[in-house]
Amino acid sequence: MSTEPQRLSPYETVLGDAIAQLHPRLMTYFGAIPPGSAGVGTGTFDVVGTPRRWLWPMLWVLGRQGVIFPAWQRDVSFTVLNYPVVDARGHAAVVAIRIFHFEKGDRRMRDAITAEPDGLVDHLGIVRRYVSALSGSVVGGSLRLTSTALSIRVGEGRIRIPRVIAPIVTLVESFDDDTGLQHVSVTVDIPLLGRLYEYSGSFRYEIRPGEKRIWPTAS
Repeated sequence: MSTEPQRLSPYETVLGDAIAQLHPRLMTYFGAIPPGSAGVGTGTFDVVGTPRRWLWPMLWVLGRQGVIFPAWQRDVSFTVLNYPVVDARGHAAVVAIRIFHFEKGDRRMRDAITAEPDGLVDHLGIVRRYVSALSGSVVGGSLRLTSTALSIRVGEGRIRIPRVIAPIVTLVESFDDDTGLQHVSVTVDIPLLGRLYEYSGSFRYEIRPGEKRIWPTAS
């Protein structure tokens, strides 16, 4: 059994008292994951990707880096794996791997959520090259996250994408008492182009002690 002390999750750190307004079942997802455990979810996305195929060449590049994929498919089963880690400052962070079971094979999305002085930050991709600042709020028991800035990591520095062309990511996590399922909806929009990407669906989620940590290779 790990003797590492329990830390607040990034969401608890940034949202403070507001996190208590979440649906109780969402606290399993957004609360701290005990050391030596992992959060595991399985479910189905109603839809993943974009039907605008002229965007797919750009999404292919992002797909190679484990961000988003050139696809448009319905009823995609998926697995989500959340692992607690500690960042360089000793603060709790969460590394997530989302495995999309597409008809043509599995694809893996990777990101890491950290709590920064200005709020939540999502580090996207295999090498965490894309950095998105997030604003969070709790509405009606659901968590809503919206990106406020996007940067690309270059060496030791970051280049901020101008807001007029920066993608806006919106995530809403809720819980449906009737079905007993957690629901997630993610949209990616660009002001000049409209909807770039989306996925939404429902899943069951639990904390599993002793779950083996896996770091899948690129696909």
